[in-house]
Amino acid sequence: MTSIQPQISVLVLGIGNLVMSDDGVGVIVAQKLQQSYRFPDNVEVMDGGTLGLDLLPKLENVSHLILIDAVETGKKAGTCIRLFGQELPIALETKISPHQMGLKDLLAVSELMGHSPREMVLIGVQPGSIEMEIGLTPEVEAQLDTLVSNVLIELKNWGVVVIPLP
Repeated sequence: MTSIQPQISVLVLGIGNLVMSDDGVGVIVAQKLQQSYRFPDNVEVMDGGTLGLDLLPKLENVSHLILIDAVETGKKAGTCIRLFGQELPIALETKISPHQMGLKDLLAVSELMGHSPREMVLIGVQPGSIEMEIGLTPEVEAQLDTLVSNVLIELKNWGVVVIPLP
C-alpha cells in the first residue's frame, strides 16, 4: 500500500466534558494518543473539549477527520461504535452525545463554508454515566485501549504512519 500521507491533512479530535463522567472519554483518548505516539506533521491530535463552533477554524484545511466521543446508542455501557461518512450527519439528527448540537452545528457550518473533510469517522463508546462526576465508569474505562486502537486503525487505513513513543 502506498502512503497517501503528503496529500492529506488529518485532525483527530477528542470531544467531551471531563467533569461529566463518561462524557470525557473523547478527551481522555486524545490525551492518551498524544502521550503515547508520535504523529507525522500532517496529523493533529487535539483535545476539543466542549468547544463546539469555536473549532471551526481547525476544520479549514482538514481532508480527514476522526471524532472521538461518548455516543448514545441505547446499547450496553462500554459498547464501541464506528460511524463514517454520511452516517454522521444522520446520526447527529438524534441525540448522539450530550454536546451533540455543538458537534452537529460545527459539521454543518463547516460544510456550508466549503471546509467539510473528505472523510469523517466517529469512534465512540456508549456511556454508562454522564452525571456531574470526575472519572470514567469501569465499563468505559475498560474500552480506552480499544478506542485508541480503533483510531490507530483508521489512521493506518488512510496511510498514516504512527510511531509509538518509548
